[in-house]
Amino acid sequence: MIRSIAEIRRDPLSFLNRMYTQFGDVVQFPIPDPPTYLVSNPETARRVLVGNARAYGKRTIQYTTLSLVTGEGLLTADTDAWRGQRRRLQPAFHHSTLELIAEHVRTSSDRLLARWSVAGTAVVDIDEAMMHLALEVVGKSLFGADLSGDAARLAQATVEALDIVVKKARSPLSPPVQVPTPANVSLRRAVEDLDSSVDAMLAERASRPRDLAEPPLDLLDLLLEVDDQGHAMSRDEIRNQIITFIVAGHETVASALTWAWQLLTMHPETMSRLRAESAQLVAGGGPTFSDLANLPYTAAVVDEVLRLYPPAWLITRRSHEDDILDGVEVAAGSLVIVSPWLVHRHESMWERPHQFMPERFLDDAGQRRRDVVNGPGYIPFGAGPRLCIGRDMALVEAILVLAAIAPRIELEPVGPTPSAMPLVTIRPRGGLPMRVTVKPVP
Repeated sequence: MIRSIAEIRRDPLSFLNRMYTQFGDVVQFPIPDPPTYLVSNPETARRVLVGNARAYGKRTIQYTTLSLVTGEGLLTADTDAWRGQRRRLQPAFHHSTLELIAEHVRTSSDRLLARWSVAGTAVVDIDEAMMHLALEVVGKSLFGADLSGDAARLAQATVEALDIVVKKARSPLSPPVQVPTPANVSLRRAVEDLDSSVDAMLAERASRPRDLAEPPLDLLDLLLEVDDQGHAMSRDEIRNQIITFIVAGHETVASALTWAWQLLTMHPETMSRLRAESAQLVAGGGPTFSDLANLPYTAAVVDEVLRLYPPAWLITRRSHEDDILDGVEVAAGSLVIVSPWLVHRHESMWERPHQFMPERFLDDAGQRRRDVVNGPGYIPFGAGPRLCIGRDMALVEAILVLAAIAPRIELEPVGPTPSAMPLVTIRPRGGLPMRVTVKPVP
């Protein structure tokens, strides 16, 4: 294990692949405290996340270090605190919220295309552009806030903060945050930038109080509301949830969109088919929420991108009680690592698992295969009771962004094919520079 530390830090995905190839579906690492296991088999992963989910919690180094940024928000809270938070926040992801996303996607996509059009044919970092776009959409959809002016600053703060906490998670002996090392100083500044955005949102919302007889409009309304037990959230509790959704709500979607554009440029026949499906909708002023049913191929592209580049490439759990995983006895207190990166490439579930094949998510009639996206071998948003609360929002956003932009641009890669850099999500190392040309509306 000591010999592998350099590889784990340099290329953790290759390390995970090597462990699975060399040792099989359940690997016990030679770490005495806590006993640590890597799970790659889809059915075994499903037992941890779904079948016996009550026996596993989130008190792991992965989520503890992430909480340095998000606090004890929905993403990092352990079992008891999480249940109450989930109940309170679930209404913000109602079907009506999803319908509003289409309007925000169109506005942000049009704004992005207008900037690119003014620049003419120019080299653009697609990774950065998708981060800004996704940040604008999540700000408007969940908080009613226009983050377009702050997108660059908040995206940079998010990237810096997450990069640092990942390095801390990989280096357990790193100095605590109170020690003023360069990394800790950068982390504190990044968190202060995120906090200032929270303060601005709360101040703006306080300037236009809501009629309490009206139902909550968005997530921010729910956070500010007194619940059924008469409990009002503290400022810090509200702050933790807002930052959780700023970070998780745009980083994951941006990662998926970035890799989608990379894969589409590598497979021009797929790009042509996606454009053909959405061109008429764009010409008619769409796509709208109701157009989703007419975008099965675009949805399949998103599904396949999430299979190959799952934003949550690593899921960790702490066992609360003894369990048996694929014949291996796992004691209470153990750390169990589930890697969607490996599960999504497991040959027991996937034909030609390393190839980009959106068609695997379509049935003979060309419609989305629910049995595959809901199957045990597909967990880009986790599974079970801790399935990502924003899954449907993320899928709707990603599908509509691709449909809105693809018919209106030409992309040409610049430089070598980027390698995958696994941090909190999987991002392209060095960004994704591409030459972008905006075309007239078809």
